[in-house]
Amino acid sequence: MEAVMSVDQIRKIYAQMRATQYQSLLDHLIKAAVSYARIRVDWQLANQEKRREMDDLRSRAHTAFIDACNILSRNMGNAGEDNSWRIWIGENRQSIGDFACYLHCLLGIVAR
Repeated sequence: MEAVMSVDQIRKIYAQMRATQYQSLLDHLIKAAVSYARIRVDWQLANQEKRREMDDLRSRAHTAFIDACNILSRNMGNAGEDNSWRIWIGENRQSIGDFACYLHCLLGIVAR
């Protein structure tokens, strides 16, 4: 099991991401994170039957977020930008999904 990220780590990762020239890819990643986080909460609150109905949507949203992370990281790396944030979020699907939720939370707090 991987460690829980601190708020400071999330802020640092997000700052690295924001420094990219690929703003449209970053926007796509953020939208994918928010979408997945929303579905994940809905899934948590649902009963077993509804969860089964949502499983495919949740899985596809999770994969879309992972893909968005990989695409942004790859483009940043190819451009010589700091993409070390991708190492911080790891390769474990659950940890990457947690990061989507952390990012969603951070954005909500920053928006106040």
